[in-house]
Amino acid sequence: MSLARILSRTQLGLEAPLVQVELHVGRGLPHFAIVGLPAPVVRESRERVRAALVNSGYEFPPGRITVNLAPVELQKQGGRFDLPIALGLLVASGQLAAPHSAFECYGELGLAGELRPVSGLFLAAVCASRAGHPLIIPSANGEEVALSGHPAAFGASSLRDAAGRLSAPDLARAMRSALPAHRSMTRRAPMSEVVGHWQAKRALVIAAAGGHSLLMVGPPGSGKSMLAARLPSLLPPMSPSDALEVAAIASVAGAPLDAARWTLRPFRAPHHTSSAQAIVGGGAAIRPGEISLAHRGVLFLDELPEFDRRVLESLREPLETGTITIARTGARLELPARFQLIAAMNPCPCGYLGDAVQACACSPARIERYRARISGPLLDRIDMRIHVPRVSAQELTVRVDENASDPIAEVEVARSRRLQRSGAISAHLSADELQRCCALAPSSQELLRRSCEQLKLSGRGVHRVLALGRTIADLADSDAIEAPHLAEAIQLRRSLPHF
Repeated sequence: MSLARILSRTQLGLEAPLVQVELHVGRGLPHFAIVGLPAPVVRESRERVRAALVNSGYEFPPGRITVNLAPVELQKQGGRFDLPIALGLLVASGQLAAPHSAFECYGELGLAGELRPVSGLFLAAVCASRAGHPLIIPSANGEEVALSGHPAAFGASSLRDAAGRLSAPDLARAMRSALPAHRSMTRRAPMSEVVGHWQAKRALVIAAAGGHSLLMVGPPGSGKSMLAARLPSLLPPMSPSDALEVAAIASVAGAPLDAARWTLRPFRAPHHTSSAQAIVGGGAAIRPGEISLAHRGVLFLDELPEFDRRVLESLREPLETGTITIARTGARLELPARFQLIAAMNPCPCGYLGDAVQACACSPARIERYRARISGPLLDRIDMRIHVPRVSAQELTVRVDENASDPIAEVEVARSRRLQRSGAISAHLSADELQRCCALAPSSQELLRRSCEQLKLSGRGVHRVLALGRTIADLADSDAIEAPHLAEAIQLRRSLPHF
């Protein structure tokens, strides 16, 4: 009778709880059982492990074999437990010497003993690095683990290779992994490619500098989607800690990690037919949705009124709190969702209301029903609302100046100035923080009072106007919010023409 313990981690949540694979080999009739709330794919590992051991030249131990995946209250999913179960059997049966230190291993086994990659190893590698545990992983997951910065990780191509590494005299000897800061980032479309649209460009600069949400309304083909796609080019790269956080969310969702885009902020653009579960997250095995995958980046919703009403209403709380809590019968999970919302829509169902070239063919009742798909509470949470008219043929024929500089430096200076003064960009400042850092000149105070009365701004509306004014003042390198700064903020916040 022998007992072996191998460490691994489950993919549930963002903390990657440690799973202890316990194996007991004893006498009795041949029997191979896996307990500890395994999913069907985990139970099927019995046959994969049996074939991999035999085809790798090892002996499958006779007798009663019990594999316990602890803690038992967490459901275990995926093929990542194949390798720890196989290595545990080799240790428990005496075919492999037990290691002297704790380690973690992951990998799906093929019937011939080859080691196949598994999803979600980035998060497990981060947690293992913090715990000081060496790793044995499939070689195909090497780049993903290297991104985590784990200092001691072995890449194995087969079960025999993994067993040989485990029995090495120095388990801590490993490839040295570092964050790939030297890799070139994927180029994103620059703002200089956009012709005309000076107000929209100015709004995007303000949105990038302060993290503000933006709604663009205009006829079809006016350039709304093109403008939104260029916002990420204005945003500064993520810090290493933010990049780790974003990559961890992507790892939980099973998305591949691209080293060339390591510090680039996410840009998610789900289709308007997406379900609430796809946008918010959830499912039988809770996974992050688009709002969490857009964490620290941009969530672009094109054709905003075409989204399901329940999908749009589900964005209200994350826009305020930066998190989303998903509750199910057997689980409750809080996921980060600090995204920057950029939305685009037509002014009416046909798209040509207020257009200077083509007349609108919609009835007032049809227009009202179309706009009613966006609720007042959601619209109140959008900081800026601008009209994007069509560009004239004369402007379109003007050649784009490829040497024109993008206002990236201006955005970076404004963001760094705000972070140094208050620790957060303007859109994330609380009401108390805004009062401390939004000094208004007397003329600005009177302008804000009159605007509140005439535009009937809500308390949130006043808060957002002040945050916008703070960003505009930072772009102008001004400590106080002057009347021109506040006037521009009010103009960007006020109701749209024909809306």
